[in-house]
Amino acid sequence: MRKLTEANAALYTTILIVITFLIRIWLAAYTGLGIGEAYYFRGAVHLEWSYFDQPPLFFWLSGTSIKIFGLTNLGLRFPAVLLFAATSWLLFLITKKLFTARAGFWAVVVMNLSAVFTVAIACWFQPDAPLMFFWLASIYFIVELIFGQDSRDVRYIRSSGRTWFLWVMTGICLGLATLSKYHVLFIFVGVFMFFATSKSQRHWLWHPGPYIAILITLIFSFPVLWWNYNNNWASFVFQGSRAGTGSNFKLHFDWFFRSIGGQALWLLPWIWFPTVRQLFKSFILRRTSEIYGFFFWLSILPIVFFTVVTLWSDLQYHFHWQAPGYMMLFIPLGFAVDKSLSNQVQWTKLTRRWITFSAYFTVITIGVLSLHMVTGFWTWYGPKWIVHRFHGDNVDPTIQGVDYDDIGTRFAKEGWTQNKHLFAGSTRWWLTGKVDWALKGQKEVISFTNDPRNTAFLVDPNTVLGYDAIIIAQDQQQSVIDDVKPYFDDVKQLPDIAIIRHGVDELHLQVYYCKNFHQSGKPRPDMPLYRQLNGLPPFGK
Repeated sequence: MRKLTEANAALYTTILIVITFLIRIWLAAYTGLGIGEAYYFRGAVHLEWSYFDQPPLFFWLSGTSIKIFGLTNLGLRFPAVLLFAATSWLLFLITKKLFTARAGFWAVVVMNLSAVFTVAIACWFQPDAPLMFFWLASIYFIVELIFGQDSRDVRYIRSSGRTWFLWVMTGICLGLATLSKYHVLFIFVGVFMFFATSKSQRHWLWHPGPYIAILITLIFSFPVLWWNYNNNWASFVFQGSRAGTGSNFKLHFDWFFRSIGGQALWLLPWIWFPTVRQLFKSFILRRTSEIYGFFFWLSILPIVFFTVVTLWSDLQYHFHWQAPGYMMLFIPLGFAVDKSLSNQVQWTKLTRRWITFSAYFTVITIGVLSLHMVTGFWTWYGPKWIVHRFHGDNVDPTIQGVDYDDIGTRFAKEGWTQNKHLFAGSTRWWLTGKVDWALKGQKEVISFTNDPRNTAFLVDPNTVLGYDAIIIAQDQQQSVIDDVKPYFDDVKQLPDIAIIRHGVDELHLQVYYCKNFHQSGKPRPDMPLYRQLNGLPPFGK
């Protein structure tokens, strides 16, 4: 590789994006859907205005993709892979605009080495890929407005056609970001805080442009608002409840420190630390440097909000919710890396070793985990205790990333697939998704639980009254007794379905044949299914 310069940085960035794009195409095609992806699957084949968990854009994109590539893993994931490649290019352009092209290259390198970005966001069928792209797209146009104007005449800038165009494009991108994930609120607040605290940028507060952008965003968000209006605002209530305190307020410092540790682990600790250092640097320089002030306000809000909330709300393992804030910090971090490598300072050798180690670690780790997920080789050729150490039920957690195709095989063998008066279901929302993906949507699926999430809106249980059902469970016998049996005349357990990975029996799922689906004789107002069979919406009053 020739020495990185301003002249060749764009070329090297393009090569990096193309190589990582091709690698992710392979990962997307040959690794199974995780539990979240499988759960989202039905939304891509049943397109709606919006959905219970998330806004609709990533469903719409993958719904279009599977019409082109077929109902495959790659078909569902291709939009994410493509959008992340475009996100990487936007990151380069923004960093080049504010710093240097070399800094842009290093910003893209760091993002592609960070665990949560390089696989989870860049590969998986999740709402994060379109969020990151349209988040950065809106930032690109805002940067052009604030830092990209040739004239220093504020009056000219405020009245020029280019300014109006940029605000309109900002509104469109923010609107599409709103259709991706609700995080877009942090852009609005962050930009307005930057305007309010920057004397030279405060004039935007009384310019029509920002408010036109807000209006455009609201217009784009109509599908989300319309769906929620017709469904008792279920999505907003659900997402808002995650940040709530419940009935009893209590501080949980264990949740708080778990969140910080989880963020560091997801980013990789040696990338997380210098990234957070840029946050503190941006805070210190926010009054003397508009660029660093801009990054401070656009990064601090999602990081602090979703971390502080864990003091009273159990966000479990959603450590990626802070990701947009960290992505903004990759831009000044790219500049810091370039400065360290270019100026031959005392940190140059350490920086080179840091980049080399990060690259080897990320590539080797992703390679090993992907190979193990597909083949299960570590069970035989590696220390087995590693894959069981943190999983109390002695099941390799990577099996959740394997498609449960054996369910489909069993359905076909028993003739259940052809039975038009039989549906499928489970006692957990995530397992319902795995069943649904294994059957490729050929059967209606119902979650027999008080937490069915999106599945409650995509299947009307009234359409399968009187049908028989195959219920799949994973060591949830009590749930079958409590939540399934009251809805059927008879429930009979059949031989298990063994989930086989590369010839190895990895996991057993319990199978129940249930006859004559009907309303529960026992009142269960806590179950959305019970409410739906009474003609009520699944959630709300």
